[in-house]
Amino acid sequence: MTKTIAMSFSFKLIEKDKINCIIPLMQKLTNNKNSDAVLKERFAEMVEQNYECAGVYDGDILIGISGMWFQTRHYAGKSMEVDHVYIEESYQGKGLGKQFFKWLYSYATSKGCNISELNTYVQNYPSHKFYYNEGYEIFGYHFYKTL
Repeated sequence: MTKTIAMSFSFKLIEKDKINCIIPLMQKLTNNKNSDAVLKERFAEMVEQNYECAGVYDGDILIGISGMWFQTRHYAGKSMEVDHVYIEESYQGKGLGKQFFKWLYSYATSKGCNISELNTYVQNYPSHKFYYNEGYEIFGYHFYKTL
């Protein structure tokens, strides 16, 4: 499923065997929290689960990503959980994120989803504004514990 929004921007799924192409953008998003080797290992496992990833392209150049987890939730039914959304800084603030999410919603609907959910870091205020404008509501808290 590919949709072009402007002369050179397009959105499309990233093939499982090409998933490592997202690593440079993930490193920017997470400030190099994990090594490339760790990310390669984790993505290899993720693509064999209910995970997919979509990219934003300026021509042939990957400038944005969003992971998508698909599952059925007892409280929501079939849903898409958006994960690690990132668009290169020089492309932000131009409406590209809104168009990307429109594509993500359409893709999720085509897979039978009726809900989109996500987590965002408490300190990431620009993302909060964006997600509120997209119609997301705060449903709960996300807790994390290292085992």
